[in-house]
Amino acid sequence: MPPLLDGLRILVLEDEFLIAMDVEQLCRDHGAGEVVIARDLAEIDGRQVATHFDAAIVDLMLGGTSTLDFASGLRAAGVPFVFASGYSDPDEIKASFPGVRLVGKPYSGDDLMQAVAAACGRAAPGCDTIPT
Repeated sequence: MPPLLDGLRILVLEDEFLIAMDVEQLCRDHGAGEVVIARDLAEIDGRQVATHFDAAIVDLMLGGTSTLDFASGLRAAGVPFVFASGYSDPDEIKASFPGVRLVGKPYSGDDLMQAVAAACGRAAPGCDTIPT
C-alpha cells in the first residue's frame, strides 16, 4: 500500500518555524513528493496555488493575519485543504467551511496526516471517515 500522501505536492501555511519544519517532515515521511512552507501570505501567489499544489495545510492566523480569504480561494480553486491551528472558533469554521477539517493544536502528526489524506480522498486502511 503506498504512503498516505504518495507523490502529492503540499503547501504548508504556518508561521511557527519549528511547527512548519515538523509538518514538512511528517508530509515527507508520509510520501509527499514536494512540500513548500509559507510563513506569510505574501510568500504565496494565491492565483498559482491550484496549479502548483495538490493539497494545503492552513494555519488560521499567520503573523496575526487571517487566512480565511486565502482558504476561500483554495476552496474555489478545488484545492483540498485542512486547517491546523490553535486559534479557532470551531463553530465558525464549520459554518463557513463545511466539510473542511479543523485539526486543533496541539495535534498528533498522525491526526494531521489522516486529515490531509482524507481531504485528498485517500483514507487510511481501516479509516472510513475522518470527523470534521
